[in-house]
Amino acid sequence: MSESERQKDPAALKEEGNTLFKAGDMQGALCCYTKALKLTDSQADSAVLYRNRSACYLKLEEYSKAEADASKALDTDPGDVKARFRRAQAYQKLGRLDQAFLDTQRCAQLEPKNRAFQDLLRQLGAQIQQKSAQLNSTDARVQQMFSVLLDSSAKDSDRQKAAQNLVVLSRDEGGAEQIFRNDGVKLIQKLLSSKQEDVVLSGLRTLVGLCTGHQSRTMAIVNELGMEQLCAVMGSAASTVSLAACHLLQVMFEALTEGMKREIRGKDEAILPEPSKELRSMLRHLLEMIPAQNVSGPGRDSAINLLVKQVPRKSLKNPDNSLSLWVIDQGLKKILQVAGTVAELSEGPPLTENTHMSCSVLLSKLYDDLKSDKERENFNKLCEEYVQEHFRRSGLDGKLRAIQTVSVLLQGPSDVGNITLEMSGMMDAVISLCASEDVTHQQVAVEALIHAAGKAKRASFITANGVALLKDLYKKSENDRIRVRALVGLCKLGSAGGTDFSMKQFAEGSTLKLAKQCRKWLCNESLPPTSRRWSVEGLAYLTFDADVKEDLVEDKNALLAMFDLAKSEDKTVLFAVGSTLVNCTNSYDVEKPDPQLVELAKYAKQHVPEEHPKDAPSFVEKRLGKLLEAGVVSALVCMVKQESPALTEACREFIARVFLALVDRQEDRGPLVAQGGGKALIPLATDNTDIGKVKAAQALAKIAITSNPEIAFPGERIYEVVRPLVNLLHLECTLLQNFESLMALTNLAGISERLRQKIIKEKALPKIEGYMFEENELVRAAATECMCNLVLSTEVQKLFVATGNDRLKLLVLYCGEEDERLRKAAAGTLAMLTAEQPELCPRIPGTTTHWLEIFQALLLSEISDLRHRGVVIVQNMMQAEKGLAEALMESEALEILTVLAKGGEGAVDPVSKVAQNCLNKAVEYGIIRSREDGIEKEKGKGTEP
Repeated sequence: MSESERQKDPAALKEEGNTLFKAGDMQGALCCYTKALKLTDSQADSAVLYRNRSACYLKLEEYSKAEADASKALDTDPGDVKARFRRAQAYQKLGRLDQAFLDTQRCAQLEPKNRAFQDLLRQLGAQIQQKSAQLNSTDARVQQMFSVLLDSSAKDSDRQKAAQNLVVLSRDEGGAEQIFRNDGVKLIQKLLSSKQEDVVLSGLRTLVGLCTGHQSRTMAIVNELGMEQLCAVMGSAASTVSLAACHLLQVMFEALTEGMKREIRGKDEAILPEPSKELRSMLRHLLEMIPAQNVSGPGRDSAINLLVKQVPRKSLKNPDNSLSLWVIDQGLKKILQVAGTVAELSEGPPLTENTHMSCSVLLSKLYDDLKSDKERENFNKLCEEYVQEHFRRSGLDGKLRAIQTVSVLLQGPSDVGNITLEMSGMMDAVISLCASEDVTHQQVAVEALIHAAGKAKRASFITANGVALLKDLYKKSENDRIRVRALVGLCKLGSAGGTDFSMKQFAEGSTLKLAKQCRKWLCNESLPPTSRRWSVEGLAYLTFDADVKEDLVEDKNALLAMFDLAKSEDKTVLFAVGSTLVNCTNSYDVEKPDPQLVELAKYAKQHVPEEHPKDAPSFVEKRLGKLLEAGVVSALVCMVKQESPALTEACREFIARVFLALVDRQEDRGPLVAQGGGKALIPLATDNTDIGKVKAAQALAKIAITSNPEIAFPGERIYEVVRPLVNLLHLECTLLQNFESLMALTNLAGISERLRQKIIKEKALPKIEGYMFEENELVRAAATECMCNLVLSTEVQKLFVATGNDRLKLLVLYCGEEDERLRKAAAGTLAMLTAEQPELCPRIPGTTTHWLEIFQALLLSEISDLRHRGVVIVQNMMQAEKGLAEALMESEALEILTVLAKGGEGAVDPVSKVAQNCLNKAVEYGIIRSREDGIEKEKGKGTEP
């Protein structure tokens, strides 16, 4: 039967699936059974295929699918014992013990002597008893906690302890269910009304336990408590309570959105209503919180943060952006209202230092989520209308609100910010207000000027018209708030040339003077944190200049002050600190121009970018050392932990770049890990820009290569490292990144079978095999070393055992390559394979006619590791089959083995011991005579069989 005919024949596909299942290729078998199911018309055949596919799903640990397929098989044939047993196994893994017990009991009735059925019955009986005991115990504890909390005469300390115990119970599924069933939500509602902060926090944390990963409970809790109460708690002035409420709502959003994505399986889940109504209601309440006067500043920030996390599409490949459009329609004006609020004026809701930045991030996310020009035009129009409405009002308050809104837009969706900035009269109003005698008016105008200066179109205009104004403000203003902002404006304009040494806006030495003043402001602890934060903004621009970088890293007090700010509650400083550190470490991407093109450009009198002499690698290395001494790692770790919209993807990318620069030297990696750098890199490698993910993953790889991964990434964290490393095995990554990933995966694969399975599940094997053919010697050898450790897994061994591939041939040929590292890796892999899978040995002579020469060369190698691997391969082949032993003994291998068996003086040589084993095996087969019979006399030239 031809291949095309077989693909259309369900019986042939079923047989092929059975063969693949026996060979351990579950995905292949699954594919065959699925194809056969689509082609077959017979109900009986379908039942068998469903049963077989259920077995595949069990092996792949997809228990819901295994249960569904087994049920389909039983619908056709209720007497199918195999299908019923598979369903019982799936039920057991899904935690549905009662149903598993009933199925297994039925199997045992049909086949009473089947030991597998009896064993599973005993297991299930013990598990059901244990679960029942736990539930009874948990129920009693829940009732006890409730009685203490409801007892008004109980001591406050006892009630707090009971509330804490309730939190612990809620984290266990049994405890969570008991709390929920015992009308615990009503009790928790009373806890949330308490005036004791600890009790309120306990109530919120208990609700987190009840809602985590549970859609139906979450929907019931949202409806019973009501979003009004939850939002009121989040709007609390107590920041710890506000953050805890924010975390609860985040957990609720996740439970409901995951519930919408999950495939409906089983009768219990099928009756759940669609959660989209609850989601919209929650979002509407968050939008109403944003401009509300009675909501605290931290509560407002939390509401904005939740919208940032929940509204935009997680992937732009998903075409549905209806939620973003709904939020723009319902809430854009509310967001702009807060964005335009000037905190120093009496009107407007209370804000924190982070509120405007949070609004910028939310507006930017919404704008980026728009799909068409029409949607973007509508967004622009709404923003323009809002700004114009306030700008045209009589009096200064409206103009200030309009300018403040433009400032926020320039930091967020800058395209929209530029459009509103170019409105008639806007720039004139900004410049005129800079000269105002009112400090608040000046502050709003100067900040707008600073944000406008970052745009290419406006930079030249402001350089021509604003520099004199900013200098005047800096020199003459008596208010520090204005002076520091004017200084930042000058810094921004002074850095317009970026890293190009030849393109400087100001006279020689001006940037150094500005930077010195920034450092002075930064170290002045008598100033408010907001003013000191602006000085970091100035350094973020000025550190494009290498002289400024050198001065900054030499000023340890300035570095410590900057790191303290990075750890503070003012999250708006994160981007500026990240930018400054990227500049100081030169961890930005710089494309080196082609020397010939440079000469041509000079000849054509075109501008050629020049690198500052102090940006040479030796200077960068010293700067990295100074930053490490000052404690940059602890600052970066704190920055990663920040739960704030200010920690944008761009900011996370900066942090990943800096980490990668810091782990460049091997001796710096241990201290970095000890300060929590390894732990901090894991989220950066999963939640970041595409470039940021690669940078963080490469830093993880460098750490995993030279440090013990079990110490660098303790506990379960080590398994989280695998996916970022596998993602580096991509054609778009550099060969260095590929190489470092392979080296790191080699170390991980050598630790445990569970880690090897994790690497296999991340679909790394085909990629690693691909790199075994790479032209680059180092990459090819690293891929083979990785395979050497992975081959400890039976699943990988079966790939080599399977017929119809050249995997074995490649290893044999690599054993004969000149590259020592590649030979060691290939020979090590072959030594393990031939030991674990002896059936491979007889296939080796068929791989190449030069197999004997290759193995003899291994035995004759001057490198002890290669000799040892070679002699182990020969031993495995001789033990596998007498014919192979005869072929080896008839060659020069006998003479070589005889010499190796003698060994050298001193300690026992493992090579001589294995060589002697080979000779003993040949004697056992009767191929050669023992030494007593004259082998020694013939000096290893060979003997009669």
